[in-house]
Amino acid sequence: MRVNIPETSRKRIVIIGGGFGGLNLIKQLRNSEFQVVLVDRQNYHAFQPLLYQVATAGLEPGSIAYPFRKILSDYTEVYFRMAEVTHVDTSNKKIETSIGTMNYDYLVMATGATSNFFGNQSIESIAMRMKTIAEALDIRSLMLQNLERATLSSDLKEREMLMSTIIVGGGPTGVELAGALAELKKDILPKDYPDLDIRSMDIHLVEANERLLKEMSEESSEHALESLKKMNVDVWLNTRVMDYDGASITTSDGRKLSGGMLIWAAGVKAQVVEGIASEKLAGGRVKVNAFNQVEGLEDVYAIGDCAAFITAEDPRGLPMLAQPAMQQGVHLAKNLIRAQQGKEMIPFHYKNLGTMATIGRNKAVTELGKVKLKGWFAWITWLFVHVYQLIGFRNKIVVIVNWAQNYFRHSRDLRLIIRPFQRPRG
Repeated sequence: MRVNIPETSRKRIVIIGGGFGGLNLIKQLRNSEFQVVLVDRQNYHAFQPLLYQVATAGLEPGSIAYPFRKILSDYTEVYFRMAEVTHVDTSNKKIETSIGTMNYDYLVMATGATSNFFGNQSIESIAMRMKTIAEALDIRSLMLQNLERATLSSDLKEREMLMSTIIVGGGPTGVELAGALAELKKDILPKDYPDLDIRSMDIHLVEANERLLKEMSEESSEHALESLKKMNVDVWLNTRVMDYDGASITTSDGRKLSGGMLIWAAGVKAQVVEGIASEKLAGGRVKVNAFNQVEGLEDVYAIGDCAAFITAEDPRGLPMLAQPAMQQGVHLAKNLIRAQQGKEMIPFHYKNLGTMATIGRNKAVTELGKVKLKGWFAWITWLFVHVYQLIGFRNKIVVIVNWAQNYFRHSRDLRLIIRPFQRPRG
């Protein structure tokens, strides 16, 4: 069965994935001479950098998501189909999806990344992930469910275990999660749960490297570490998690840390569509040249987290962050238009615009080129950048209002168990 897409004399570009890369590509192609088809398993774009705030009851899910059909409603010859791509047939220039097959003239894979457990299946089966809105809501639900269970327990150790959380991974996601949970512990939970001694709630941040935020400078890493320690977060450096039984972890040095929830923020791996030969992969990502073309496939491209754009400056490929994906999307659109006009393509060059991470209220670290900020100025910069990048005027206003309310009232009003979390059986 073929996917119902209008036939046209225009060249068809099929884009798999509506993340930062895919969406920026589409925006640049909206007035082009192509027919553009976006295929995604969800019907919305999620702003992943703020997933941790959904997980910690700071923002509602709808404030960081925006429907694809709303984004594309004013675009000409741009179509959306909600489906999962199951196979790519590059020989016959078609893709197979959960709703049928579709031919393409140009294919762009912007499939993003998923959690990487580095082969530890026991942890993978029980740890909480945070790559989607649904997973962020699962974290919020389990956190609140554990607190409710703690109020029913007469066993002191069990109560402390249920209240405590273990975060694995000291990158921006792990640091931001730890800071947000520390603020909940200080300002919100003692009022919500007066019958619990919230002081017994432990927040463990476990990092295998010698410092936090390893992609940033040592100065920023040290500031983040000291800030988290002042917020009573237990930070464990040079420590690997070997096992988790649902109540405690075992670390590489034999230590046991108690926690009723383990959140995995330790790494990501590319999501590669079936049909891409293994020799076209490098480190689990699709190898691309300077034009973001998949090696050996002239009409197939990859951008963002799933693409391995290897250079002398980046021998392991570009960092799996939003900025590289956005820049690749914009650049690829220009190159596709140039190719349509019979012009030569221009090689892609990544421009590092900086890195930032918020730690908590009035606390953040920001590196923009040679400019390094920390504390309140870095926090304000972080707020501005993230609001600016949100899609939709309503979402920007809702986020600003929520943040202002949380800031001045020391309150988060989204502590709701809408959909109780249940671990899959087996």
